[in-house]
Order: sequence, then structure tokens, then C-alpha cells
Amino acid sequence: MRAEYEKLVDEYEGKLPPSVLQEIKEAAPADVSKEKIIRILEEVEKSYQCAKVHPGECVGLVSAESIGEPGTQMTLNTFHFAGVSEMSVTTGLPRVIEIFDARKEIKTPMMEIYLKPAHNTFDKVKTFAAKIKEISFGELVAEYGLNIFEQMLTVRLHPVLLKDFDLSPKELAKLLKAKMKGFEVVSTEQEIVFTWKGKPEEVKKLYDLKEKIQTVKVRGVKGIVQVLPVRRGEEYIVLTSGINLKTILDLDEVDSSRTTCNDIYEVYSVLGIEAAREVIIREAHKVIQEQGLHIDIRHIMLVADIMTASGTVKGITRYGVVSEKASVLARASFETPIKHLINAALEGEVDYLTSVVENVMINQPVPLGTGLPGLVTKMK
Repeated sequence: MRAEYEKLVDEYEGKLPPSVLQEIKEAAPADVSKEKIIRILEEVEKSYQCAKVHPGECVGLVSAESIGEPGTQMTLNTFHFAGVSEMSVTTGLPRVIEIFDARKEIKTPMMEIYLKPAHNTFDKVKTFAAKIKEISFGELVAEYGLNIFEQMLTVRLHPVLLKDFDLSPKELAKLLKAKMKGFEVVSTEQEIVFTWKGKPEEVKKLYDLKEKIQTVKVRGVKGIVQVLPVRRGEEYIVLTSGINLKTILDLDEVDSSRTTCNDIYEVYSVLGIEAAREVIIREAHKVIQEQGLHIDIRHIMLVADIMTASGTVKGITRYGVVSEKASVLARASFETPIKHLINAALEGEVDYLTSVVENVMINQPVPLGTGLPGLVTKMK
């Protein structure tokens, strides 16, 4: 029976997409009757034909309306993780604007780091999170003591933090010695002492040193400001505030096939344009779902395609996608109309009125839908 039923499904090759046929094969029960299978296939084909876009359908306008109408009901909000002030996530309308404008600087850059199964226990995830967090020397200091007469700067360290991050004053002294020229660096159990070897009148060097050592990176990945291990389903993932995709993907513990980041340009520079397109779709879809709205993913895919079609990421702004339109009137209808019209007049540009906006502007039928075919009749 199964073989006969699969044969019936195979007859619809060419009429239905292979993925749909495969789904029918997998989903239908083994004891299904021939009549029912024929009925299922007919219904699926009918639905598929109805779902197709008609020639001349104005997909751009439909997408714009479908995204714009629910978009007006979005809220303006930023969401904070409990107890971690640095871990905030821009959601709602500001995030949608960031995505579609393709902003270079986003408010809350974040990464979701997935780990390989071997490293996915709570202790290992915690250790990994501590390892990648960028720690500067200033974070470990309990207090500074400045002795101008002896030209010494004494730095007392937090014993608890040293233990947490598995660091010793000796290691830190060695690291700082390489970076601080002209100082003698000595470490004890809890302290590091810097002594100026130059002239006594150069006291300012000690003050400069105090400022300088605060920002020295002790360990971790550059740019990862805050880390938060969270449980998602059966596994643990690490959320980060701050991004550095290239370095993170190189780490042995990281599952590079699933680790993502919410900055389009970072993904574009590391993984290329196809990955950037995927990020635009995922991020926009995620924001819309969080708001409890429903927009068909195809509309978002169309916007993502337009933003990445040229091979680089371009926002829906007058400097991005709009600047590349062939029509002068379409460019002028968006922003800064006088600039576009004067430049076009100076260059002697011709507008062939092939799209929607320019035909609406000069009161002509739009070349879409019923306005697409031209009618030729023979007159008697």
C-alpha cells in the first residue's frame, strides 16, 4: 500500500514543490486509502495555486503595508535582564528601525554563543563565560596608594575577584611590567608596587600610570563587556553584551554553526552577505513575534533581499537602497526632492516611468496588475 501511495504522490512532481511532496509522504499514515490520498493531493495543489503570486502583483506595496500597519502598534521599549544593568536588549520599534536602516552602530550589540555537547555542563559553561569576559586591571583593584616622596604607587587587589578569575598578583605584575616602561614592578600576596626610576620632579608619571593601568586588558575577548549563562531547553548558552564574532568562532568550545550575533555588519564582515541577509530576516522576525504581531515571513524576506541584492548591506534610507533607484521622480519622492531634480536636470537624465511612484506622481495608470498588459485592438 505504501509503495502505491508514494507512486501517486510522485505523479505530482512538477505541479508541487519537492519539499511539499516530501512532507506529504512523511506525514500521511501508512494505512491511508487511495481515495483519501488523491483528495489530499488535490487540496494541497489547490492551496498551492492560491498561494502563488499573480503576474503583475505589486509585492513591494503589499509588503510595505503588511509591515507598516502592525508596525504602528509596536511599543518603544528596552528590556533589561534582571540584576545586570549592562545587559539590555533594544526591542520594539527602535530595533526594527535599526535593522531596516542597517545602522552601523547599534544600541545593544549582543551575541548568543552555543557550545559543543562536550562543553555543555553548568560548570563548564560558567568557566567558559568567565574566560571570554573582557577583564581590565581596574576591575580587580580594591584601592590605590600614592607615595610621592618615595615615588611609589601601591595597588591593593580584591582577593575574592582574584580567586574567581583564577589570577595571581605575580601573573598580573608580569603582564604590566611589559607594558609600563620606566617603572620597577614588584608583587606581594595582595599588592603590586610600582616604583618610578626616573627623575623625582616627574611626579606626573605616577598619576598617568594610575589612569593607564586601569584600562589594561588582563584576559578575555576584546569587546565582550558582560556575559550571562542561561538555560535554553536542554542546553546552556552564553548571552553576551558586546560582540567579537571572529574571535569567538575560533574558540574550540564554541559550536560555530549556531552561534549568532545581532549586528548585521559584524556578520557581513565575518561570514558574508548571505549570512547578513539571514540575520536581517531572523532579527526582524524575532522583534515582530516578541510584540505578539503576525507578519508573513515572506514580506520580511523581500525587504532583506532588497537590502542585500547589491552584494553589500544597504539600509532603506536615502543613502542606501533609495539612492540606487533608476527613476529620478522615485528618488525625489522619498527625501530631498529639490537636490534630486536639480542634479537630474543638470545631467539631462531621462525617466522611463517603469515603476509605481513615478506614475502615481504624473497621474498615469501604474504598470502593475491590470495596468501591466497593453491592449491592442484592430479598428474597423
